Amino acid sequence: MLYFLDITQARCPMTLVRTKLKLSQIDDGDLLDVQLLEGEPFDSVLRLVQQKGHRVKEIRKEREYYHVLIRKQSSVSSGTES
Repeated sequence: MLYFLDITQARCPMTLVRTKLKLSQIDDGDLLDVQLLEGEPFDSVLRLVQQKGHRVKEIRKEREYYHVLIRKQSSVSSGTES
């Protein structure tokens, strides 16, 4: 299933808090499309995804926003996205 999260109006650390919360609410294997601004929000979300073992499937820019498409991985999964 695909979920969407717009954090363009949020400031750090709320960008991370909202992303972590949404990831905790979806099932393993689901996709989360996070819309955010470049700079600290973008960098922080990418770090979070890497630290938690999730996978970035796609990064795209639309106008002034970025979309980061994340596949939620289980905490025990260590495989790579194909």
